[in-house]
Amino acid sequence: MQRPQLIEVYNCLCDEKRLRIVHLLAQSPLCVCHLQDILGLTQVAASKRLAYLRQRGLVESRRHEQWMIYSLPAKRTRELDWQLRCLQDCLTTHPVFGDDLRKLKDRQSDCCWVAGVAGAALTASVRSSKSKLTSR
Repeated sequence: MQRPQLIEVYNCLCDEKRLRIVHLLAQSPLCVCHLQDILGLTQVAASKRLAYLRQRGLVESRRHEQWMIYSLPAKRTRELDWQLRCLQDCLTTHPVFGDDLRKLKDRQSDCCWVAGVAGAALTASVRSSKSKLTSR
């Protein structure tokens, strides 16, 4: 997977649906089904956009049982981090992004397990990496 540079980040964010996905994932990790529901996308349309973002290093995915969990990368390039900060500052005034956040809040009880699963997977990954380093 390549690390996104500034032009690549902008290319990814120039699509409204991808921009909305990144904005939602900046709030918390989400299952593809939650993104479908909030954005009003079919499973295929959501998955295609997520695959595009994943191939370019803007999102990460992991499987938990039958669900695919998406999140922003744990290690972000400087360019991506800058754009995410700008995104959070700029999009709060746009009605579409505000609606997305309201929908996410309405579904919070359905989505809260995802953050726990994503956090546990990240913690396990960090522990695994540390144990590999100490065993050398």
